[in-house]
Amino acid sequence: MPEYAALGERLRKRLDNRSAVISIIGLGYVGLPLAENFALGGFRVVGFDIDSAKVEQLNAGRSYIGHIASERIGELVRTGKFHATTDPQAFRDVDVIIICVPTPLTETREPDLSCITNTAETIARHLCRGQMVVLESTTYPGTTEDVLRPILEKSGLLAGRDFFLAFSPEREDPGNKTYSARNIPKVVGGLDSASRDLAALLYAPVVSGVVKVSSTRVAEACKILENTYRAINIALVNELKVVFSSMGIDVWEVIDAARTKPFGYQAFYPGPGLGGHCIPIDPFYLTWIARKYGRSTRFIELAGEINTAMPHYVVDRVADALNDHSKAVRGSKITILGMAYKKDVDDPRESPGFEIMDFLLRKGAQVEYNDPHIPRLPRMRNYPHLQMDSQELTPAYLQSRDCVLIVTDHSAYDWKHIVEHSQLVVDTRNATRQVRRNNVVLA
Repeated sequence: MPEYAALGERLRKRLDNRSAVISIIGLGYVGLPLAENFALGGFRVVGFDIDSAKVEQLNAGRSYIGHIASERIGELVRTGKFHATTDPQAFRDVDVIIICVPTPLTETREPDLSCITNTAETIARHLCRGQMVVLESTTYPGTTEDVLRPILEKSGLLAGRDFFLAFSPEREDPGNKTYSARNIPKVVGGLDSASRDLAALLYAPVVSGVVKVSSTRVAEACKILENTYRAINIALVNELKVVFSSMGIDVWEVIDAARTKPFGYQAFYPGPGLGGHCIPIDPFYLTWIARKYGRSTRFIELAGEINTAMPHYVVDRVADALNDHSKAVRGSKITILGMAYKKDVDDPRESPGFEIMDFLLRKGAQVEYNDPHIPRLPRMRNYPHLQMDSQELTPAYLQSRDCVLIVTDHSAYDWKHIVEHSQLVVDTRNATRQVRRNNVVLA
């Protein structure tokens, strides 16, 4: 197809000389770092989000994500390298559209692709010949070709003839000081070789390496494998934590001993439950699509059962610890430390802290929280009733609480201060290992 080849050559030249304009849809924990990365790499970036408050904040040079400095956003806005909009008409004036929207689960643990399909419907109304669309949202193998492509082709344009289509899984890890979007290799798969090669050319200037794979399905499966691997290994150590605890064995000491082996072992650590937008969700995308092919994923489903049971286990451990102090959960004053899903970030998505808080409240406890990165709990889809402010951890406040429950081990916490002034500490992260006293219970 000579015309298709000519469209590819035009886009290749614009990517080569950085004159291509990149639009990124969804300016959250994945999209905003990516937008910053492309802008710093010399491209002009148009960010799109349906949240007008976010758009106004970004255009004023203010970041709402902790690890992205407002100063950097402000500089990119001032130099014209980045601006945000809620107007989908802007898609007509760009060369590449990258989709970074959420892919949650329904209440029955089935894929919820509504954000992808709604976004695709919007793009289709403005799609132009010669553009490239790249999906980054984590999803099951086949989504790009079987779900996204047909919606985009409602535009009257055909993928592989009029526009290019690719998938490249996001690999963002908020709070990771070693690896960021810039130095994590990018996997890319295309609808065809032209789409794949153009996607590789798109990312090559702004990441440390590009890994080309044979199809969008392989690229989609790659991300599912990465997170399923982590979910299963975390489930293993969570199960061992429960077993070893009943045997009077410290699971963290066991892991520290095992990790001295220089081969054949990688350390994973137990916790109060899985959090974040990837690991608690992505494996269930694979189990769902496997059923469509008449296959079962018993190993993955068992890991899911173990991990989703951990908040219940933590609440039971809190109840046991209070009971040992001749107190009931009902009426006890409990403070949760850390509502972010992982240490040193301000991201509460899928944090087990919300489920634990909800369980404790339903058991009659008086629950508050502290998180230096989350001054007020955001309205969460499954927990809209959990609205409160972070409490200051003064000695008097800690002493007044019947139990302090460590859910997220932020570096900002002074564990010695917390242990010294608390009546009872239940530690799900081994955060108090250097300052542990008789008032500390591991969970």
